[in-house]
Amino acid sequence: MPDTAPTAHVHLALHPQHPSAVVATLAGSPLHTARATLASEGFQPVTETTMVLVRIDHEESYYANITAGLLRDAGVPVDITEQLREEIDTEWTWASHPMTWLNRDEIRLVSADAQKIHDDIRSGLLTVHLHAHDGHTTVAIGSYRHADSVHLHGEDHLRVVSSSYDTPSEAIADFERLYGDAVRPGPPPPTDTERQAAEALTGVSTSEAALAADAPAEPQAAKTEWVPVYAADPGDHETLLKDFLNSQPTWENYRPHDETTIVSHESLTLRMEFVHEAGPRDISWTVAAYETPVSDRLWHATATASTPAAIIGALLYTLASHNAGGRSPSIRVTEAAIAKATGPLTNAGWKRSIDGRFIAWEAPGAYTGGVQFDAFAAQDPDGIRPAWTVWGGNAVHQPTWALQLSPHTPTALMQNITFEMTEGHGNRLVQPVVGGPELQIAHAAIPVAAAPPAAQPSGRSR
Repeated sequence: MPDTAPTAHVHLALHPQHPSAVVATLAGSPLHTARATLASEGFQPVTETTMVLVRIDHEESYYANITAGLLRDAGVPVDITEQLREEIDTEWTWASHPMTWLNRDEIRLVSADAQKIHDDIRSGLLTVHLHAHDGHTTVAIGSYRHADSVHLHGEDHLRVVSSSYDTPSEAIADFERLYGDAVRPGPPPPTDTERQAAEALTGVSTSEAALAADAPAEPQAAKTEWVPVYAADPGDHETLLKDFLNSQPTWENYRPHDETTIVSHESLTLRMEFVHEAGPRDISWTVAAYETPVSDRLWHATATASTPAAIIGALLYTLASHNAGGRSPSIRVTEAAIAKATGPLTNAGWKRSIDGRFIAWEAPGAYTGGVQFDAFAAQDPDGIRPAWTVWGGNAVHQPTWALQLSPHTPTALMQNITFEMTEGHGNRLVQPVVGGPELQIAHAAIPVAAAPPAAQPSGRSR
């Protein structure tokens, strides 16, 4: 009679690139019991036979040991590498944990709650709407799917639910009351720990790496990098517009023809035009603001189709949250006003320079991006020429993407955009160079200097 005993077994090892993470390699069959047990303790699938445990509290070895016991109880053999066993047997303490009154087990309970919040956000169960910095740490407001809305306080393993609300509107109103001008749209930028956790999930186990080393070389595939927002790919502007309209009942839209969507605020003092099939060099977004539905235009902005979606999102959601039309304070051309609008750049250590009529702030680091203010254009009494250019890519005179805004653009809007430039991140797809191992990105340069003045959206129909 043939032997039908299960042969499944699990190998646990430290992640080769992220030492606190743990890689589980599955072999044999059937694997459903092993997979279910690993998943119950937070392991996430990477391939058919590889799962990874990565936590924001760096307690992976502790939970891996618990998982090993559960697997053995279920009849699945487990072997643990010497390095991981050493981590499991090492009892360490939080030397600078802020909750000094907690013992080791109580600290783990706090971290477990923070891990659940992190996992809920990552899985989409908890959607974060707004965030702010309260002077000490990050705070945010989000809503659980078909459940309460919550205020969140803290980062990483210290994040907790500080308040609960029956409806998103209550939670948002209280959040804006508490944090005022510090409120920013969307989720906060990921912390270093969150970025490292995301990167660990893209790795492979040591055994898989060894097999790959013995295999014949294959053409290098494109890969995705997590980069500063000004170096990111454009993303999906169509989805961004759809999500904006779905979340903003005071905005209406119509499509006069297939190529264009017109979006208007119910006050008729803010209008947007989105061109659906614009090329990377072409303007795809035009925004215009008016004091009244029948007055002259106060300020306007344009953005090319290659502008990262996070930058466009900062523009749209600031318009929605501040109603940045004629009743909002505009930037007057004074040193104090310019300093306030570019405060996030200064605080982040961006290099400031003056060249004749231009004041420029350039991003530090390996990626190029910046903000430029044209003092001559700011003196234009008609406010037609753009005074602000926000850009990323090659250089300000020929960037990969550009957002241009007229002199009287509201201060709140410029602050949110410059804040997003300093704190935001996004994905960038890197393609392999044909015939070589190096990776590169091909972008079409946009001749900003040659761009025509922004067109004023025609008509004011609802």
